Order: sequence, then C-alpha cells, then structure tokens
Amino acid sequence: MSIWTSLEPSSATVDPGGSTTVRLRLRNTGDVVDEYRFEPIGDIAPWTTVEPGSLRLYPGTTGTVELTFAPPRTPDATAGPNPYAIRITPTEHPESTTVPEGNLTISPFTEVRAELVPPTVKGRFRGRPKLAVDNLGNTKVTGSLSGSDNGDQLSYDIQPGNFQIEPGRAAFVKATLKPRQIIWFGTKTERPYTLAVKRSGVTPLTVEGTYVQRSFLPGWLTRLLGIFLALAIALVMLWIAYKPKVTSSARELQEAAVSTLAPSPSPPQVPPSAPSASAPPAETAPPAASASAQDGGGGGGGGAESPPAKKKTPSVLPASDIMLRNPTTKMCADLPAGDDADSAGRVVQATCDENTDGSQRWNLEVRYPKLGPGGSALFQIRNVEDQLCVDLPDYGAKPIRSPILEYACAGTTADNQLWWLDKQDSGNYWIRNYASNNACLDVAGYSTGGNGAHLTLFTCSNSDDQEWQIIRPSDS
Repeated sequence: MSIWTSLEPSSATVDPGGSTTVRLRLRNTGDVVDEYRFEPIGDIAPWTTVEPGSLRLYPGTTGTVELTFAPPRTPDATAGPNPYAIRITPTEHPESTTVPEGNLTISPFTEVRAELVPPTVKGRFRGRPKLAVDNLGNTKVTGSLSGSDNGDQLSYDIQPGNFQIEPGRAAFVKATLKPRQIIWFGTKTERPYTLAVKRSGVTPLTVEGTYVQRSFLPGWLTRLLGIFLALAIALVMLWIAYKPKVTSSARELQEAAVSTLAPSPSPPQVPPSAPSASAPPAETAPPAASASAQDGGGGGGGGAESPPAKKKTPSVLPASDIMLRNPTTKMCADLPAGDDADSAGRVVQATCDENTDGSQRWNLEVRYPKLGPGGSALFQIRNVEDQLCVDLPDYGAKPIRSPILEYACAGTTADNQLWWLDKQDSGNYWIRNYASNNACLDVAGYSTGGNGAHLTLFTCSNSDDQEWQIIRPSDS
C-alpha cells in the first residue's frame, strides 16, 4: 500500500435538492512520484462530483480533493443513510487501488399531488370521477379522503377512503357523487364540489371539480309534451263543440217489419208480436255467415285458411347494461383494477361480477344500422361506469395482436371503434372490428388467459377464445 486516505467528515447529511461537501485527504507513502485518479461508486455515484478528478503527489506529500453530493428532489433520492465509496487508482501501481468509504444521510421530504379525472362529470342520478394521488416525495405517505360542497347537495362514496403510497407511486381513488334531490324538469345545474386529501399534521390538499346534474326529463322533451298536451286539449274541445248526432233506425225497421205480417192464427192469449221476433234474425244471418267465412269455419264452400305469420327473431342490438362473457375462459370483459398500473387504459377479462356499480357493464350502441357486412349493424361498445368506448390504438386498420384500449367515444367510420356481430353455430358471437379487416375480439393467450388477461385483436376462430356471449346480469 503506497497511499494513506482520510474522509473529513466520514458521515454527512444533505437535503434533497441541496448539496454538501466532504474533504478527502491522501498522502503518497511510496518512494516514487505517482498520479491518483478518483471515481465515485455506489448508488449515489450519479449525484457525486470529485474535484479535481486526478491528483499528482511526490513521495511523502499530502493532497486534498473535494467530494460534492447533490441529490435531486425526487423519489429516487431515498431518505435515510446511504453508503458511498471513492475508488482511488494509482497510475504507477494500479494494483494498489484504495476504496475509502463514507456515509451520506439524505433528509426526508414529502410532496403530494392530486388530480381529478375528469374534472367535470355529468349525470342525472350520479357522477363517477377518479382522483389520482401521486407521491412525489422520498418517504411513504398515508392519508384519507373526504368530499364536501356548498349546501350539502351531494353525497360522496369514496373507495378506498384511506390510502398508503410508496415513494414515486400513485393511487387511483374512485368517487361516486349522488345528488340528494332529483331535478325532474328544467335545465342542467352545475354543482361545484371539493375532494380533500388529509394527512396527519399537514394542511389538507384540496382538489375542486364540478358535477353537472341533468334533469330527469330533457328540456326539449318537456316542450314536446306541452305541445302534445295542448293539441290533445284542442282536439277534445273541437270534438265536444262539433259532436255529430247519431240516431238508430233499428226500432223503426222492427216496427215496419211487424206491421207487414199477416194476422196471427194463434189463440188470442198468445201475443201477436211473437212470430215477428224471427224476422230480424233472418236478416242478420248473412253477416254471421260472412263472419264464419272470415274465421275460416263453416261448411260447404268456405274460404281457404290463411297461413300463420312467420315469427321474426328479435335482434340482440342495441343492448344496454349487458355483460360480455367468454364461454371458453368463463370470464367477463372488465376494466383493470385501480392499482394495476401496467394495465392502465387497457380492457381485460376478470371473474364475472353482477355488481351494478362494477365495471363489467356495457352498452352496445348502434351507430349505422345496415352499413356492416351483409347489412349488419355497426355499433360501439361503451362502458357504463366510465362512459368510454372500446378502441384500438390511433386510427384506421390495425394488425392482429393489437391491444384493446378505452377512449372517448367517436362512433364514426373514420375511427376504429365500430364492431359488428357474427353469430356462430354455437349460438355465441364473434365481435368483429369493422376497420381492421373484420378481425375478432380475443383474449391474449391460446385459451389460457386468466384473471386480468388483456383483450387483443386476433384472427377469428372457433377453436380459440374469440366467441362471446351477450348476457344480461339476471341471465348469467
């Protein structure tokens, strides 16, 4: 060993975003002039600067270099003690490398950011925004969530109500807003609200949003009903004013028929009008025969019986509040869990759940009734919970194995959100993408996809997992 080293001080403390300096002293204990090169090593090496980078010393002389530590104010700067080391390599004797070690303590800091997605939600009975809470500090963050508004006009269901987030990670919280009073008629009303992120000993972080409550009956429908009611009242008044007088000549005809008959030869005690009672039935016989002919009955020369009308098979489209079940994997189309960051924005499969507030409910909304192959209907698949549509990346045709995503509904042929149904002999359906060469909705993997498996686009086949059942929760 031809070198002596000393770190002054051997332990130091620094705040993220700041800097601190440690002095490294070394002496050439050899008998030749040597040049020493310095290299920081360890986890905090990217934040360490050595000045100067090399030092030339004569035998028996001492030199000094400065180590500057400047960790960034990010989650990467882990709070607490962090060991470091400096590799010193002599030019003349590289085999005599020395590695002095020290300790750098990084101070903890917390920084939390919250964002509403979307900031404005609309609905008649409820709204479902999502709150993204990001931990930008270098320590674990725990807290709770609450909602409030002026006048206490909304109720809040926040799941989960408490959270714990590791440094550099985010948590997604689902909130359900319900108005305490329903607006039956009139225009929509904006109701501002606030979600608060509460942590112990810290001022709550508030995020403001707006819930637009729509009336139960739209304004145009109210006006239309008013017009129909006015027209109905006017028609009734006209009918009362110009009601036609309807009289019957049945009694006069019966009296005329009785007066033309000869006197009855029966005893006087028998009323003479008794035989005349058979006259009217004789006149009404032809209508009865006509009725029999219309019913296909009667004897001799009756009309041929008309064939029964063919029953039309009802179409499955459009459909509301249904579930898409894969009969091969026995699972349903779903949205990924909030803590599954790798599947954000994707459509997956999960164990079927009939919960009305879940994310497995879909609407099949017809956009073009007869534009698909063979005159089939083109429709978009909208998720009932977040109101986004099943989509493919970008626009136009996409190759097989493309991921199935969610995006704001467009519903036009310029995008690739339109699908059509191709019924199979099994009674199940291929759900085929109109823009992508009619490829099928598929579960990743060859009939082996499990809970959370991604949905993809693939070539249609009856031997894989491309068949789907369109079921209502009560039938599942």
